Amino acid sequence: MSEKLKILTVDDEPDILEFIKYNLEKEGFEVQTASDGKSAVEMAESFKPHLILLDIMMPEMDGIEVCRVLREKEAYNSVVIVFLTARNEDYSEIAGFDVGGDDYITKPIRPRVLVSRLKALLRRRNIHEAPQLLEFKDLTIDMEKMLVTVAEKEVTLAKKEFELLCLLSSKPGKVFSREEIFNKVWGMDLLVGERTIDVHIRKIREKIGNEYIKTIKGIGYKFNF
Repeated sequence: MSEKLKILTVDDEPDILEFIKYNLEKEGFEVQTASDGKSAVEMAESFKPHLILLDIMMPEMDGIEVCRVLREKEAYNSVVIVFLTARNEDYSEIAGFDVGGDDYITKPIRPRVLVSRLKALLRRRNIHEAPQLLEFKDLTIDMEKMLVTVAEKEVTLAKKEFELLCLLSSKPGKVFSREEIFNKVWGMDLLVGERTIDVHIRKIREKIGNEYIKTIKGIGYKFNF
């Protein structure tokens, strides 16, 4: 049996903790909870979660500070951190992303949306569990440093371009359907248009050359090696 994915939920409202815990456990996740920032850091050390669902507005040590403390530790580089907030101010989102947050979910919580969003984020996490350095002919992809070189010259890719390239190159020869690519790279981003994948593929090809990514008509794309 495969290991259950572990989620740490942090909120100072007991009803919200209970509500989230119930819905996530129903989906097969292993869930632990903490009611304040200090306890969250301690719980993360012992529980070793794959994802942390973190309320921003908490007394003493807020969610932004918890995220900052965790991201300073190498062990939490690959942990997905999602902020849970009722606030819509732009500055709080910017602050959250600046300290290493991966996404935002706003209250009131809709269980279906919550579960779908977290599953999508965890699927995207798997992209970065591939080997950290991939080399193909004159192309090198350093996933840890987010660095791509072609013929030893550095190539600049946008974040989604890099994630898409990492996904395809993580399993050379495998045909990734458009739906699979969309789910693993964009997840629940409803603002993404139908041609987004094609546009990103075109931009990647312009930067690394046409030989590496092959279009499989009517299905999706695969990485040639």
